Amino acid sequence: MSAPSSRPAGLLGRVFQYIDLHQDEFVQTLREWVAVESDSIQPVPRLREELFTMMSLAAEELRRLGANVDVVDSGSQKLPDGQTLPILPVILAELGNDPKKATVCFYGHLDVQPARQEDGWLTDPYTLTEVDGKLYGRGATDNKGPVLAWINAVSTFQALEEDLPVNLKFIMEGMEEAGSLALEELVRREKNRFFSSVDYIVISDNLWISRRKPALICGMRGNSYFTVEVKCRDQGFHSGTFGGILNEPMADLIALLGGLVDASGRILVPAIYDHVAPLTEEEKKGYEAIDLDLEEYRNSSQVKRFLFDTKEEILMHLWRYPSLSIHGIEGAFDEPGAKTVIPGRVTGKFSIRLVPHMNTSVVEKQVEQHLEYIFSKRNSSNQMSVSMALGLLPWTANITDNQYPAAKKAIKTVFGTEPDMIQDGSTIPIARIFQDIIQKSVLMLPLGAVDDGEHAQNEKINRWNYIEGSKLFAAFFLEVAQLHSDDLLTDPLSHTPERE
Repeated sequence: MSAPSSRPAGLLGRVFQYIDLHQDEFVQTLREWVAVESDSIQPVPRLREELFTMMSLAAEELRRLGANVDVVDSGSQKLPDGQTLPILPVILAELGNDPKKATVCFYGHLDVQPARQEDGWLTDPYTLTEVDGKLYGRGATDNKGPVLAWINAVSTFQALEEDLPVNLKFIMEGMEEAGSLALEELVRREKNRFFSSVDYIVISDNLWISRRKPALICGMRGNSYFTVEVKCRDQGFHSGTFGGILNEPMADLIALLGGLVDASGRILVPAIYDHVAPLTEEEKKGYEAIDLDLEEYRNSSQVKRFLFDTKEEILMHLWRYPSLSIHGIEGAFDEPGAKTVIPGRVTGKFSIRLVPHMNTSVVEKQVEQHLEYIFSKRNSSNQMSVSMALGLLPWTANITDNQYPAAKKAIKTVFGTEPDMIQDGSTIPIARIFQDIIQKSVLMLPLGAVDDGEHAQNEKINRWNYIEGSKLFAAFFLEVAQLHSDDLLTDPLSHTPERE
């Protein structure tokens, strides 16, 4: 990959120089943020307290920048066991309100997936550890690093005593990994207040498809997350006393999970592919244009082989076809040792990544009918129940929106290359929420490399990505400002209060 031959002149050059000189300070702040165990997945009071600590840290950082910060209460959630826990508040912050400037809103999340060193981490997941330019720690790339890179860009303009090129708004949450509870309601409520003056929305919560070449995201898959429970009774059985004389819940569950997807990765739920958008010739050419080294991708993923042999097949099955993944079994014995219990009740967890034009309610019905059919064939005396815990639709970007050319120019300035225009197989619910409710342009501008390992053991962000990403956001501010200025010259009435 090529890189800029020299540092830009003028203001941008001074911005880049400042970021380079202060990168150790930026890494130290990331270290402090990673140290907070802001796990939103495990619903326990201690971790909710950690999440509140994380939200307070972020709010104080924004206040230090001079932003007006509103920490909005989100209520509470009642768990299946009857326990009630607070939902994390959402941070709404504003910095600047010049009517002649564009207003850019940045979304980020401060919560993380669970992490324990005994699960295979080489270092303490909550102690940011640098090895060969890689910053290891839970949340380093998902999403604390990118959030701080945005803040680094803002603080650099202020440190240089330069006026920010754009007005900025921030929306930060602490429940994204748990499904962004209560966030949609807040967005609807704030549509005509907080979001009324927003021109553009930026999300940086994805990865590139390469280790070194940057990318822009054009679309994301949705997600339907299911649980299937098989129950004989609430308590377990001794296998020596009851083994061989009853329908064991675990055996039933294994049969159910095994009937969901075959060895080639094809989903076995009948009619599941009926609503998938047909493949066009133009789309096929787009996959051919993506710069993906399959060998490097396989090695960085630490996988012996993929299910498909060509770049085009790999990308299509990552982005434009649905996939089904089995995630775990609750209630099963999973500790070291030789325990001979027969679980009395077990719950399997799996999800289906959705693509245009799949419908969550249709998928839910198809899955329920398929599992009921498999279970009926076993003639089991146990009880089975299926539930869809999440139903999130896919998102498609409008790449003709003005901020996409602005992002391309900023990427070219910082990295010296045009970005790959890619899709993302994962799901970020807020993108679809913003697009449907606020009806404003949404840009996905990732910083992380393909091998960052979000959600996995040894998650990291490269120092290079973190620091160059801070420069990217600064350059993006200036490109959006120029774009907005050009628009005002073309149409002086385009940003008056009457037209907003």
